[in-house]
Amino acid sequence: SSKRSSSSTYQPRGAEPRPHPPHATMRWFSLSLAVQGSLAVSQEEHHAVRRHGHYLVKHGGVTSPMAEALATGSSTDRVATGMKAEYPYYHTSAEIQEETKRLVKKCSHRASIRTVTNEGVSIDVVTVESKQASPSNRVFILFGEHSRELISPESGLFFLKALCGEAELDSQTAKVAEVLNDNSFQLVLNGNPRSRVQVESGSYCVRENPSGVDLNRNWDEQWQATGMNFADANPGPRPFSEPETRIFKQLVTEFKPTTFLTVHSGTRGMYMPWAYDTSHLADRNQPAMMEILKTLDEKHCKCPFGAAGKEVGYSCPGTCLDWVYDQMKTPFSFAFEIYVSPDEDEDLTNRWKQKVQGGGSSLLEGGSHLAHSHFSDLFQRHGSDFVHTSKSAAKQSSRQKDDACFFQFNPDTKERYEATIKNWASAYLEMAHQINQKLKLNSTMIAA
Repeated sequence: SSKRSSSSTYQPRGAEPRPHPPHATMRWFSLSLAVQGSLAVSQEEHHAVRRHGHYLVKHGGVTSPMAEALATGSSTDRVATGMKAEYPYYHTSAEIQEETKRLVKKCSHRASIRTVTNEGVSIDVVTVESKQASPSNRVFILFGEHSRELISPESGLFFLKALCGEAELDSQTAKVAEVLNDNSFQLVLNGNPRSRVQVESGSYCVRENPSGVDLNRNWDEQWQATGMNFADANPGPRPFSEPETRIFKQLVTEFKPTTFLTVHSGTRGMYMPWAYDTSHLADRNQPAMMEILKTLDEKHCKCPFGAAGKEVGYSCPGTCLDWVYDQMKTPFSFAFEIYVSPDEDEDLTNRWKQKVQGGGSSLLEGGSHLAHSHFSDLFQRHGSDFVHTSKSAAKQSSRQKDDACFFQFNPDTKERYEATIKNWASAYLEMAHQINQKLKLNSTMIAA
């Protein structure tokens, strides 16, 4: 999702700006010195130093040169850097590929993997379906379009494990075997593989592909030569100029999905077309898509959901969400943003609840976009890649430090990581189940 200001640093959930207790400050100071002196410090303590350091740098407190480095994301010779060293529960690109191949071989259902190459860029795609069934719902899910959103591919890999019988989901309404009777799944787990390698090395803010192009602005749907006023939303020189987006186009064109989902992070929200403006409503199948989002929201998000959009003058061109819905006539096209840092999470939930209770529910039911003025201050504070306002566009143009990016877009503890991937993998399964039920009741939703 979109960048945040570097002032949006980590602090404990619900914390108010205030002087930090002296004993806690000294505990943190001792830990930072221990790291600086290469003493034995646990990984959890190291992460606590970094998170607490952000708090102290923002609100004042005892610091040291190492503390400053840890808090601001500066490099240091004595602190292990890189995703795998700092967050070993995340998978590298090589590990994702190896684990995918292993799962395909051992999968309890029919599974296959193939690699599609375009101009030297290779992307793996996995297909899973029942050995007996003839699926009525073809589900295509695209993970990792933005490389810094590491949690997106992680949720996809966990979902693949669940489909293949190696992980349990929390779904109360849908079971994997039952869902696979009527649904086939095609998954791109690592949609921006070249840039993801940079992120894995510790450059946690890299969003675009190596050519500096935002892959979610490069689709041929209301594409514009000048994209958002963001430093990291370059739409490219022309639609589908990038090998990654040409591969995505090839895959969805061949698969002809009845359900499309792209998964992001940086805030929490669930969206349907259109992203490119607020004067056009996604009238084809709009009530059914809204009903799916409303049901999923109650169980899995409690966050903004509905039609994406923008304020006049702030374009959101070239998204996969809009292209698949319009060009492929896919009945159900969604974008999910699945994680935001804890210091923003509670405020987002509370503000959304207030908006809904204050008239937002009737606006959404009446077909209004989330970029409606009623919701604008929420998205100014909690910027989204699919809902744009004037102030959020300005806010998102700032550059962040690497650690601030990681905390914004990805869970920084194993507990949060596991809760996130399990929750959203369950949501993906329930989404497929609910959509299949609607397709069975109304086959006219499926384009000829």
